[in-house]
Amino acid sequence: MRSRGPALALVLTVVGMLALAARAEALPAKFWGVVPQSTLTEAENERLARGGAESVRIPFEWAELQPRRNSPIEWAEIDRVIERANRAGLDVLPTVAGAPTWAVHQRRVPGGRGAMAPARLPTRGAAAGAWRRLLRLAVLRYGPRGSFWKEHPELRKRPIRFWQIGNEPNFKYFVARPNAAEYGKLVMQSYASIHRTDRGARIVLAGLFGEPAGCRREKRPLSPCADDFLDRMYRTTPGLKKRFVGVALHPYSRWWQHLRPQIESVRAVLAKRRDAGKGLWVTELGWSSKPPEPNRNAFAKGVNGQRNQLRGAFRLLKRMQRKWRVRRAYWFSVNDLEGSCNFCDGSGLFADGFKPKKSWYAYVNLAGGKR
Repeated sequence: MRSRGPALALVLTVVGMLALAARAEALPAKFWGVVPQSTLTEAENERLARGGAESVRIPFEWAELQPRRNSPIEWAEIDRVIERANRAGLDVLPTVAGAPTWAVHQRRVPGGRGAMAPARLPTRGAAAGAWRRLLRLAVLRYGPRGSFWKEHPELRKRPIRFWQIGNEPNFKYFVARPNAAEYGKLVMQSYASIHRTDRGARIVLAGLFGEPAGCRREKRPLSPCADDFLDRMYRTTPGLKKRFVGVALHPYSRWWQHLRPQIESVRAVLAKRRDAGKGLWVTELGWSSKPPEPNRNAFAKGVNGQRNQLRGAFRLLKRMQRKWRVRRAYWFSVNDLEGSCNFCDGSGLFADGFKPKKSWYAYVNLAGGKR
């Protein structure tokens, strides 16, 4: 009888190589994300999950949750969003942001054609105390011991453990005068409030707008580039490293090929600050399916162009996931919405009536879902 040793060794080697290849291709859990621009129905959430989406990023807008000073927090709409996502098996990443006018006064955005934004972040005075209270109550509502789960015993308990603090604080339309030191202070204060309520909770930084217009050309840009803003945060905020687990980026660009330099510039800051182990969360990324307008809207690519940009972007993020430590990637957006930004009316994977675009089918194919 001939020895099967060499043949068996060859089989084991091949199996081992296949296992290694499979691990190399594996992506982190909840990698595939999307950002709705309005409340979705149960059927719409289910379609997203069936198509491969694993997580939805939703806003906890302070001004909407507590429009009046000393009023109770109005959780009803958030409850509805979380319940529907939960039934579909989707994770929820909350972005706690904004400030009501009773807490922080508004001011005109410089060069913003009459647009208004909070004058500052809620880091001092009564606004700081109210912000910390909001965070504490949010964790008490949706965290591991949250009242929401007690009120909904029929749901599978999926407590929120990751909290994103703020949205694009380096962009003047979200705070009229961006200030990296001020945002660093907000992160420190937010961590203290959240961690005191849930010691297992984790903080993700606000999604930084990669390259606002003029941030590379101007000596002192009003809206700094993400890498410069992040570097200044580290420089001005002692103890910052221990307060968050992920850096978030919104690398909007004319073409998907321009994502690489934006991401690598942020990773270079992390390396410089000896914090290269931190994960990268791409919490917004997208292009519009509206007809191309090269001189007016760099993000408008047409129906086919939107699909092609999505393919290129997500293939790049998948290929570079380990090197760049990409933890999650969220497409902006699920659905179109008129008037909320210069490309939001065409950024959706679905058009009016939740009619799928070509970009949705591309997303499904890449995420390994079903149409």
